[in-house]
Amino acid sequence: MSPLTREQLAQVVAADLPFNSYANLGVGMPTGVAKYLKPEQGITLHSENGILGMTALPDGQTPDVDLINASREAVTLTPGASICDHVVSFSMMRGGHIDVTILGGFQVSVGGDLANWDTGVEGAVPAVGGAMDLVAGAKRVFVMMQHTDREGRSKLVTQCTYPLTGKSVVSRVYTDLAILDVKDDRFVVCGMIAGMTLEQLQAVTDAPLEMAADCRLLDV
Repeated sequence: MSPLTREQLAQVVAADLPFNSYANLGVGMPTGVAKYLKPEQGITLHSENGILGMTALPDGQTPDVDLINASREAVTLTPGASICDHVVSFSMMRGGHIDVTILGGFQVSVGGDLANWDTGVEGAVPAVGGAMDLVAGAKRVFVMMQHTDREGRSKLVTQCTYPLTGKSVVSRVYTDLAILDVKDDRFVVCGMIAGMTLEQLQAVTDAPLEMAADCRLLDV
């Protein structure tokens, strides 16, 4: 039983994005999703620093130093792309024009609360960026993260103990062990890695879990 790597998790998330949607990829792990999107999906990527219509930089292509995403990674524009200032970009985010945003997370609660900007660790610099705007305006919020933190503590909790980014905003969580939908104040497991049982997943999850009838195998 092997947890998904970051690359494998990015492939799973990319395959699940709704066709012909406008999507925002948050800082960190979510930006890796761009590499695995297929042209036939018709997905238009938005970056809060003012790009609408971009993709990951193809291997071997020389980067343009003026074209970066919110994680400061080099990107390239897709046909029909546009560049705008932060006011317009944040208006897209706040105005309900983003179909789905994918964000990293420190904790997600059974009620769909998200904490992803501050753990209170001494010396750490809290950085919310545009996350609060995204969770307030996006039609759906997916969270992509490791199932446990570096100390082995579950990131899926009954109640968040870190400062919230948004309350009751998360639709689905993708971890290196499972996919979980947030429904009626509970986590419903709709995908698990090969070899894992619900009991094993529950052992590393603080909040109660329920198995979906159509739970699928995460085979990348």
